[in-house]
Amino acid sequence: MQRSEAEAFYREYNAVCNAHAFDRLSQFVAEDVQVNDEPQGLTAYVAGLREVVRAFPDYRWEIRGLLIDGDRIAAHFTDTGTHRGEFLGVAPTGRRVSTREFAVYELEAGRIARVWVAADNLAVLDQLR
Repeated sequence: MQRSEAEAFYREYNAVCNAHAFDRLSQFVAEDVQVNDEPQGLTAYVAGLREVVRAFPDYRWEIRGLLIDGDRIAAHFTDTGTHRGEFLGVAPTGRRVSTREFAVYELEAGRIARVWVAADNLAVLDQLR
């Protein structure tokens, strides 16, 4: 995949995530996707995103930067949302949160096969207190 194709692919993937259209992720994510070096699979991958959106129904991943090198995409985000459902054991507060997230994606056969992600959930919890 050329750099411009990889960027278009990733921006479309991000738009689908921001639309919370997780039933469309099979177009972007491999069935046997790994996350942080652990086999997860597409079903668990989608379930994890749905959990975030249950807690923060207006959750968005705003791309702040992308680096593309061959079959790898590194992304820097600002994540935002309003706390309307339980998150990590914290009952809904109605508070708006914002945090930074970094992720590296490795593509195979035109889909995301591996992801390494670091999100600052402690910063989110601090904002909910």
